[in-house]
Amino acid sequence: MTMNILSIGLIAAQAATMAPVAAVPAGPWAQEGAAIIRVAADCSAAAAQVVGETGGQLLSASAETQGGQVVCVITVLVAGDGKDRPKKVTETRAP
Repeated sequence: MTMNILSIGLIAAQAATMAPVAAVPAGPWAQEGAAIIRVAADCSAAAAQVVGETGGQLLSASAETQGGQVVCVITVLVAGDGKDRPKKVTETRAP
């Protein structure tokens, strides 16, 4: 239980430092008249959900644009059974 609370705190701290994701690149290379869309997604809730469901340890949580939708890509490290090695699990969730 203490580990899950600690994990949630770490998730919130990591999410607070994440930069917004730009759906269309901004800068001098953007075409004339192109719409610049900036999105920010808070993936802390999605990360907490994946950590809770898997019992794993959070490795990363990032926002990406896939098919025009902003999604959270969450990667956790899940302990193996007995002599099995830990495995890395990546899940995509809505923010």
